[in-house]
Amino acid sequence: MSVVTPLLNMAIWVMMLAIFGSVIISWLRAARVNVPYGNPVVKIIEETADLMLRPIRRHIPTTGGGLDFSPIVAVMILYILRALVNRL
Repeated sequence: MSVVTPLLNMAIWVMMLAIFGSVIISWLRAARVNVPYGNPVVKIIEETADLMLRPIRRHIPTTGGGLDFSPIVAVMILYILRALVNRL
């Protein structure tokens, strides 16, 4: 196992956590919980997740009911990427 493998695994894990955090934040906002947009932690979570979600959202539009499937697709891609990295 090379030195790069644990670093890539950590980056993938951080991205997954950011995506899950972004989903939870969006659910809280939909439930009208006051999650301030200017909060530095919220900004970091959303900006980190958007690095991966924005390109996916360009190809998979939100459904008519407002459902966004891009986090599911992103997590699936990250799981596949993690499996490939662990084979190195």
